[in-house]
Amino acid sequence: MKKEDKGLIVDGLIAQFEATPDFYLVNIEGLNAKKTSDLRRECFTQDIKLVVVKNTLLKRALEQKAAPEMDLLFPILEGPTAIMFTENVNAPAKLIKSFGKQHGKPVLKGAFVQEGAYVGEDQLETLLHIKSREELIGDIAGLILSPAQRLVGAIQMAGSNMAGIVKTLAERE
Repeated sequence: MKKEDKGLIVDGLIAQFEATPDFYLVNIEGLNAKKTSDLRRECFTQDIKLVVVKNTLLKRALEQKAAPEMDLLFPILEGPTAIMFTENVNAPAKLIKSFGKQHGKPVLKGAFVQEGAYVGEDQLETLLHIKSREELIGDIAGLILSPAQRLVGAIQMAGSNMAGIVKTLAERE
Protein backbone atom coordinates (compact mmCIF):
# COMPACT_ATOMS: atom_id res chain seq x y z
CA MET A 1 0.00 0.00 0.00
CA LYS A 2 1.35 3.41 -0.96
CA LYS A 3 2.12 6.04 1.64
CA GLU A 4 -0.47 8.38 0.09
CA ASP A 5 -3.15 5.70 0.39
CA LYS A 6 -2.28 5.15 4.03
CA GLY A 7 -2.51 8.89 4.65
CA LEU A 8 -5.96 8.99 3.05
CA ILE A 9 -7.16 6.10 5.22
CA VAL A 10 -5.85 7.79 8.39
CA ASP A 11 -7.47 11.09 7.38
CA GLY A 12 -10.75 9.27 6.72
CA LEU A 13 -10.61 7.62 10.14
CA ILE A 14 -9.90 10.96 11.83
CA ALA A 15 -12.88 12.51 10.04
CA GLN A 16 -15.05 9.57 11.13
CA PHE A 17 -13.87 9.97 14.76
CA GLU A 18 -14.88 13.63 14.63
CA ALA A 19 -18.29 12.81 13.14
CA THR A 20 -19.03 9.91 15.50
CA PRO A 21 -16.78 10.00 18.57
CA ASP A 22 -18.29 6.82 20.07
CA PHE A 23 -16.84 3.60 18.66
CA TYR A 24 -16.29 -0.06 19.49
CA LEU A 25 -13.27 -2.19 18.58
CA VAL A 26 -14.18 -5.81 17.87
CA ASN A 27 -12.58 -9.00 16.65
CA ILE A 28 -14.47 -10.61 13.76
CA GLU A 29 -11.74 -13.11 12.86
CA GLY A 30 -13.11 -16.50 11.93
CA LEU A 31 -16.43 -15.34 10.49
CA ASN A 32 -17.02 -16.76 7.03
CA ALA A 33 -18.24 -14.59 4.16
CA LYS A 34 -21.95 -15.27 4.82
CA LYS A 35 -21.73 -14.48 8.53
CA THR A 36 -19.67 -11.36 7.84
CA SER A 37 -22.28 -10.25 5.33
CA ASP A 38 -25.03 -10.89 7.89
CA LEU A 39 -23.11 -8.84 10.47
CA ARG A 40 -22.67 -5.96 8.04
CA ARG A 41 -26.39 -6.13 7.19
CA GLU A 42 -27.32 -6.01 10.89
CA CYS A 43 -24.96 -3.07 11.40
CA PHE A 44 -26.55 -1.23 8.48
CA THR A 45 -30.10 -1.71 9.80
CA GLN A 46 -29.04 -0.33 13.21
CA ASP A 47 -27.12 2.68 11.81
CA ILE A 48 -23.74 1.27 12.82
CA LYS A 49 -20.84 1.75 10.44
CA LEU A 50 -18.52 -1.29 10.40
CA VAL A 51 -14.98 -0.69 9.13
CA VAL A 52 -12.08 -3.14 9.03
CA VAL A 53 -8.71 -1.40 9.15
CA LYS A 54 -5.06 -2.17 9.80
CA ASN A 55 -4.04 -1.69 13.42
CA THR A 56 -1.09 0.56 12.56
CA LEU A 57 -3.32 2.95 10.63
CA LEU A 58 -5.93 2.90 13.39
CA LYS A 59 -3.25 3.66 15.97
CA ARG A 60 -2.02 6.64 13.93
CA ALA A 61 -5.56 8.00 13.75
CA LEU A 62 -6.16 7.45 17.47
CA GLU A 63 -2.90 9.20 18.34
CA GLN A 64 -4.16 12.30 16.57
CA LYS A 65 -7.44 12.23 18.49
CA ALA A 66 -6.71 14.22 21.63
CA ALA A 67 -8.17 12.21 24.51
CA PRO A 68 -6.22 11.00 27.55
CA GLU A 69 -8.10 7.68 27.81
CA MET A 70 -7.21 6.81 24.22
CA ASP A 71 -3.86 5.36 25.35
CA LEU A 72 -5.75 2.54 27.08
CA LEU A 73 -6.88 1.23 23.67
CA PHE A 74 -3.39 0.88 22.15
CA PRO A 75 -2.51 -2.47 23.82
CA ILE A 76 -5.61 -4.16 22.35
CA LEU A 77 -4.67 -3.25 18.78
CA GLU A 78 -3.35 -6.70 17.97
CA GLY A 79 -4.83 -9.17 15.55
CA PRO A 80 -7.75 -8.43 13.27
CA THR A 81 -9.69 -5.35 14.37
CA ALA A 82 -12.96 -3.94 13.11
CA ILE A 83 -14.41 -0.61 14.22
CA MET A 84 -18.10 -0.02 14.86
CA PHE A 85 -18.98 3.68 14.68
CA THR A 86 -22.31 4.69 16.17
CA GLU A 87 -24.56 7.55 17.24
CA ASN A 88 -26.50 5.34 19.67
CA VAL A 89 -23.95 4.45 22.36
CA ASN A 90 -25.30 1.04 23.35
CA ALA A 91 -26.54 -0.26 19.97
CA PRO A 92 -23.23 -1.96 19.08
CA ALA A 93 -23.08 -3.63 22.51
CA LYS A 94 -26.56 -5.07 21.94
CA LEU A 95 -25.57 -6.21 18.46
CA ILE A 96 -22.32 -7.79 19.70
CA LYS A 97 -24.20 -9.68 22.39
CA SER A 98 -27.05 -10.94 20.18
CA PHE A 99 -24.93 -11.74 17.12
CA GLY A 100 -22.21 -13.24 19.32
CA LYS A 101 -24.68 -15.64 20.94
CA GLN A 102 -25.59 -17.05 17.53
CA HIS A 103 -22.18 -17.07 15.84
CA GLY A 104 -19.54 -16.73 18.56
CA LYS A 105 -18.21 -13.53 17.02
CA PRO A 106 -17.79 -10.54 17.11
CA VAL A 107 -15.86 -10.32 20.35
CA LEU A 108 -15.48 -6.97 22.07
CA LYS A 109 -11.87 -5.84 22.34
CA GLY A 110 -12.61 -2.35 23.65
CA ALA A 111 -14.69 0.76 23.20
CA PHE A 112 -14.49 4.51 23.49
CA VAL A 113 -17.92 5.70 24.58
CA GLN A 114 -18.92 9.05 26.06
CA GLU A 115 -15.29 10.09 26.44
CA GLY A 116 -14.37 6.97 28.41
CA ALA A 117 -12.35 3.92 27.42
CA TYR A 118 -13.63 0.40 28.11
CA VAL A 119 -11.11 -2.39 27.58
CA GLY A 120 -11.86 -6.08 27.49
CA GLU A 121 -14.70 -8.44 26.70
CA ASP A 122 -15.92 -8.25 30.30
CA GLN A 123 -16.97 -4.61 29.74
CA LEU A 124 -19.81 -5.65 27.41
CA GLU A 125 -22.41 -5.76 30.20
CA THR A 126 -21.38 -2.27 31.33
CA LEU A 127 -21.70 -0.95 27.80
CA LEU A 128 -25.14 -2.54 27.42
CA HIS A 129 -26.48 -0.41 30.27
CA ILE A 130 -25.04 2.94 29.20
CA LYS A 131 -27.85 5.32 28.38
CA SER A 132 -27.90 7.45 25.27
CA ARG A 133 -28.06 11.22 25.41
CA GLU A 134 -31.79 11.20 24.64
CA GLU A 135 -32.49 8.67 27.40
CA LEU A 136 -30.56 10.78 29.92
CA ILE A 137 -32.46 13.91 28.90
CA GLY A 138 -35.74 12.00 29.35
CA ASP A 139 -34.66 10.83 32.81
CA ILE A 140 -33.72 14.37 33.85
CA ALA A 141 -36.99 15.77 32.52
CA GLY A 142 -38.88 13.09 34.45
CA LEU A 143 -37.03 13.97 37.64
CA ILE A 144 -37.72 17.67 37.16
CA LEU A 145 -41.41 17.11 36.43
CA SER A 146 -41.96 14.56 39.19
CA PRO A 147 -42.45 17.04 42.09
CA ALA A 148 -44.82 19.13 40.01
CA GLN A 149 -46.85 16.06 39.08
CA ARG A 150 -47.05 15.01 42.74
CA LEU A 151 -48.18 18.50 43.73
CA VAL A 152 -50.92 18.52 41.10
CA GLY A 153 -52.00 15.05 42.20
CA ALA A 154 -52.14 16.13 45.84
CA ILE A 155 -54.18 19.23 44.99
CA GLN A 156 -56.61 17.18 42.92
CA MET A 157 -56.90 14.58 45.67
CA ALA A 158 -57.40 17.28 48.31
CA GLY A 159 -60.09 18.86 46.14
CA SER A 160 -61.94 15.58 45.79
CA ASN A 161 -61.55 14.89 49.50
CA MET A 162 -62.90 18.35 50.31
CA ALA A 163 -65.89 17.81 48.04
CA GLY A 164 -66.55 14.46 49.76
CA ILE A 165 -66.41 16.07 53.20
CA VAL A 166 -68.79 18.87 52.19
CA LYS A 167 -71.19 16.33 50.68
CA THR A 168 -71.09 14.19 53.86
CA LEU A 169 -71.72 17.25 56.06
CA ALA A 170 -74.60 18.34 53.83
CA GLU A 171 -76.19 14.89 54.04
CA ARG A 172 -76.00 14.87 57.87
CA GLU A 173 -78.03 17.99 58.28
